[in-house]
Amino acid sequence: MSKIAIVNYQMGNLASVKNSCAKVGFEADIVGECEKLKEYDKIILPGVGAFPDAMKHLRETGMDEAVREAAKSKQIFGVCLGMQLLFERGFEHEETAGLGLLKGDIVKFDPEILGSERKIPHMGWNKLFRQKESVLLDGIDDEFYLYFVHSYHAKATADEILCLSHYGEQFVSMVEKENICGIQPHPEKSGDTGLKILKNFLEKK
Repeated sequence: MSKIAIVNYQMGNLASVKNSCAKVGFEADIVGECEKLKEYDKIILPGVGAFPDAMKHLRETGMDEAVREAAKSKQIFGVCLGMQLLFERGFEHEETAGLGLLKGDIVKFDPEILGSERKIPHMGWNKLFRQKESVLLDGIDDEFYLYFVHSYHAKATADEILCLSHYGEQFVSMVEKENICGIQPHPEKSGDTGLKILKNFLEKK
């Protein structure tokens, strides 16, 4: 069975992600030392909070380079803020360089587009629309609901988009490029469907 690491950079919902892995039959370790990341086959990058703070923590511990190195040969799964960190740049409060594993930027929902009836952050259940086939979505309908909490979203290249969602405007809700994948909603808060996606990642070859 694969060895699974949940990256600890002081900003993740670590316990809930670890518990969700256990619910689908996988043991995962919370790992905060960049050198230890080499020992694992699959890396989960969780996250709750602000993009600049997250990248600061990753840089200070050397975990940014450790994740980039791991991405050369290992399966990477970014969750919520963790997905956003996979991209080139974030624009939360200030422009900040991300991990650069996927092309694109992280931008804020535009209040003028959302209108007065839609609030920021985007919070609650929303539908995802599958754009292509993926092992991550095995056993899941082409349209399905997951639970979101976010104010910023990814602008990705078309070939890396796995799912799109709508909140006043269309936005990217899942991405996948070879061994790098990410999900904007929280699978650990999304019932059986969220757990199924997590299980599919953990079983992915």
